[in-house]
Amino acid sequence: MGIAVLFGICFGLIALQLPIAFALITAALAYFYTFSPLPPGIVVQRMAPGLDSFPLLAIPLFLLAGNILNQGGIAARIFEFAAALVGHIRGGLAHVNVAASLIFAGMSGVAQADAAGLGTIEIRAMRREGFDPAFAAAVSAASAVVGPIIPPSVIMVIYGVLAQVSVGDLFLAGIIPGFAIGILLMITIWVLVQLRWVHAPEPEAPSWTRLKRAAKRAFLPMLAPILLTAGLLSGVATPTELGALVVVYAIALGFLFRDLTWAKLHRCLGDTLVASGVLVFIMSAAVPFGWIISINNVPASLAATILSWTDNPVFVLLLINLLLLLVGCIMETTAILLIAVPTFLPLITQLGIDPIQFGLIMILNLLIGATTPPFGVLLFIVQDIAQVSFFRLLKAFWPFYVPLIIALALITYVPGLSLWLPATLKN
Repeated sequence: MGIAVLFGICFGLIALQLPIAFALITAALAYFYTFSPLPPGIVVQRMAPGLDSFPLLAIPLFLLAGNILNQGGIAARIFEFAAALVGHIRGGLAHVNVAASLIFAGMSGVAQADAAGLGTIEIRAMRREGFDPAFAAAVSAASAVVGPIIPPSVIMVIYGVLAQVSVGDLFLAGIIPGFAIGILLMITIWVLVQLRWVHAPEPEAPSWTRLKRAAKRAFLPMLAPILLTAGLLSGVATPTELGALVVVYAIALGFLFRDLTWAKLHRCLGDTLVASGVLVFIMSAAVPFGWIISINNVPASLAATILSWTDNPVFVLLLINLLLLLVGCIMETTAILLIAVPTFLPLITQLGIDPIQFGLIMILNLLIGATTPPFGVLLFIVQDIAQVSFFRLLKAFWPFYVPLIIALALITYVPGLSLWLPATLKN
């Protein structure tokens, strides 16, 4: 009864659009006031120790790096290079959109930063070339999904802390799936253009001169993801330390290119402070909520219930995927992660599923949820940039659910896709 009230109050307050942190705290307080002999003050006592984790320091660092990269003119150079590299393929700037997002994903670590920063450049360029604004926005939202899959990734840091697994291994596990998603998106674009479901202007002829010029301009920005990946592969630094290095490098590039000013840097610091504070407060609010779930053996009860239906990992993962996709339509990504990880982790561990692989499964589920109504935050971001109706955007976006679901199936049922690289580097 107590757990039912806990979840009922939490989801009810979220439905009333109360911020997730206050919904979690209110639900926990209501539980202790009503069903527990422990004092309600234990909620506060549990919040602070839950943040005592070194990897959490990576969150503000990656957020700051993404903000500086957007403000420092680096996104534009990356887009220019991607245009010279793949702009000649049938579909033109739509492919450029995906390629640029793959590159930028190695720097920002936040899907919203990709959609808002690089997405602005992508959508405007596609509109100038004659693409339908709704399609341009749809491609930008779909390609932004890659952002938290390819390292660095803020959401991977949060999952790593919650699941107590290596953030470095999670980062490595996301590299191959991230590029696989990009390839699937580009195949989808090519098919849509070939079937003439989407109007695409004739692409420019490939130009070696243009590619060399763009590569020269993008060389220093491109070093950021290369150095980050090299650092992860070699193990010379932790993800948190690499985040600090990326911030320093982004600031240096911004001032070198004269696109970053002290005023812009101050704005980046302010935006990062606000975003980090919100994330940290949400995470601290989730700690007592998760503790209540744990002491009431909810994960064990859930595991027993599901295993009474089936102990086949294929069907269990299918059930979890369907549940996460459904909840992703109505809840914010971080909120689902904070509740779902302590709930499902004991079950997948019992079934012998690697928590690193499950992290990729859960994160992609939540990112797909960020593109589904009514809560699809990525759709709202690109809708505002493109200035199109939500219905038009959804109509243009629906074909991209196909490659995203295919990618989810591959990550779910082909463990080597996410586990091969971390395992290889450990041997």
